Amino acid sequence: MFEALFEGLGLIFQMHVLGYFALGCIIGIVMGAIPGMGGAIGLVLLLPFTFSMEPVAAFALLLASWASTSTSGAITAVLLGVPSTAASQATVLDGYPMAKRGEAARALGASFTASAIGGVCGAAALGISLPLILPVILAFESPEQFMLGLLGLTMVGSLSGQSITKGVAAAMFGLLLATIGLAESQAIPRYTFGTLYMLDKLPLIPVLLGLFAIPELMELALNNVSIARTGKSGDAAEGLRQGVRDAFKHWWLVVRCSVIGAYIGMLPGLGASIVGWVTYGYAKQSVKDNSLFGQGDVRGLLAPEAANNALRGGALIPTLALGIPGSVGTAILMGALIMHGLRPGPSMLSTELPMTFSFVWMIAIASVVATLILLKTVNQVVKVALLPGQLVVPGVLLFVFMGAWLGDASIGAWVSCAVFGVVGFLMKRGGWPRPPVILALVLGEILERSFQISTRIHEGPGWLGRPIVLVLLLIIVLTIFLAVRGVARDKSAGTVAAGEASEKNPAVSLPFAVLLFVGFACAAYTALDWPPSVRQFPLMISGSGVLLSLAVIIRDLLHLLVTKKALGTWRVTLQQASHDARLASALPFFAYVFGMIMLTLLVGQKIALPLFIGLYVVRWGNYRKRVALAYSLGSWAILVFFYDQVMHLLFHPSYLALWLQPILPSSVPDWLFL
Repeated sequence: MFEALFEGLGLIFQMHVLGYFALGCIIGIVMGAIPGMGGAIGLVLLLPFTFSMEPVAAFALLLASWASTSTSGAITAVLLGVPSTAASQATVLDGYPMAKRGEAARALGASFTASAIGGVCGAAALGISLPLILPVILAFESPEQFMLGLLGLTMVGSLSGQSITKGVAAAMFGLLLATIGLAESQAIPRYTFGTLYMLDKLPLIPVLLGLFAIPELMELALNNVSIARTGKSGDAAEGLRQGVRDAFKHWWLVVRCSVIGAYIGMLPGLGASIVGWVTYGYAKQSVKDNSLFGQGDVRGLLAPEAANNALRGGALIPTLALGIPGSVGTAILMGALIMHGLRPGPSMLSTELPMTFSFVWMIAIASVVATLILLKTVNQVVKVALLPGQLVVPGVLLFVFMGAWLGDASIGAWVSCAVFGVVGFLMKRGGWPRPPVILALVLGEILERSFQISTRIHEGPGWLGRPIVLVLLLIIVLTIFLAVRGVARDKSAGTVAAGEASEKNPAVSLPFAVLLFVGFACAAYTALDWPPSVRQFPLMISGSGVLLSLAVIIRDLLHLLVTKKALGTWRVTLQQASHDARLASALPFFAYVFGMIMLTLLVGQKIALPLFIGLYVVRWGNYRKRVALAYSLGSWAILVFFYDQVMHLLFHPSYLALWLQPILPSSVPDWLFL
């Protein structure tokens, strides 16, 4: 065993392998920092270049890139409040409030250091567990997967702010969104409204970016402020050192969350979906004072970042040992294994054990190298927090909408992103928590599939008596109890709510609750015509949603009546609510966004996006036309030379392209603007 361990390390320390390894780290850092990209996209881009390479060099490039993306994903989550991938969602909750306080350098230093520790722990878990973990993985069948997904969903209590009712109702909304598309049991479309776009489920990335990115960008645009609300980011070098000290000060929390992340990552199909939320909820419930969680508590940043990197090592175990990829990224890596003549399974634990241990070393070292590179660049990166908001917003919107396009290359992805931007704005202004929606959307399909399989195999609820199911059920009950007790304690202590779902505006919350009530009721009525196996899950969700949204409606109505009594008239009450929510200023912003989507149908993305950015900088930001032109040309260059020529994306076929291509001279490359 130890001989194979050190032989695997020796495979890495070859000059050409180290060169590919360094290149992979740099590519992974860039990919992780761009919204919507992530490790899987990086692997897809790099895989063709490895066809003619030897296996060790090929996997040095691939694994270094894959491991580094988790580390750099914290950049956009902290600085912009935009999760670049689903795995970095929980980082936003405390990372972005720290950046708004001017502590961006501290937040990034802490997250990068926690990522390095998590990566090493994940790799260690991979090395130690390879010969031992197979029985555990095989013990997790559909019943255990359902309960583990349900455990992830119970983290809603930790993400619901001061209202668990709103949090659970938001989770029901996310679960209902997860039922869109063809049903698991029969090929019957559900809630597609006759569109092909929603036939294959609602894509996660456009919804994620719409709910989180657009409302935060709107805040910068409407208030014309920098990310650091103080106007200064403090001493970046000292903040960086403080962040590193934070990670080592709370080392036991970091290690515990790393271990949790590694072992959850071993479970195919679930790991990346819930690991950030599970460890965030665990951290919030396990520390003595969690009153600052969601407001910029560094511990709420350390927990998910450590787990996200540890996940990589754990996720490789079922891929290497069983040939069962648990995510898109590990599926690509398994394809690379087969392409290079390595067969996943017992051979990777016997004859190919040195190669397997080289993978362990690659993940551990890549996490450390990526952290060192990023720590060196923090002084420059945090300057983004001081830029004027009107200059940050259009550039980030470019990456947000192109990230949504990567999630599902159709105009429907942009429409979804914009629509959920409106939903996210209303939820934020109305005090509704947004994380439960995304968490439920991710878990909905897994929960429905594993529930139906469990029920069919065991011919009823007999699977509830399985030992691991009972243990997980006990943990779920304990989690719910701790979450309810925490919220009750905060209310009794008179703690002022801050962070996610902290805004109190019943005049905005009430219409949203009414829309949810109507949506749940219509969903239930529609589901009555479907076969039992198809309607079972939607009816459970919509029935619960109707009751929860009704409870919120009653409470919001009572609060609104109290507010009206204090202000005197309904007119004054509604005017004050509109002013507090900045509704009048939000309408032009959304008009710009939807206008850009309509223009894309006519002239295509390579013209519509730069034109939108130029108009925004001039008309909304009040900058000179020279600045707007430079910004537009830079955006056009990114679209053409990165997204088109490097990534070879398929852009929307606009009406202009259909008309212009037949008459365009062959000497003019149409990829420059079509």
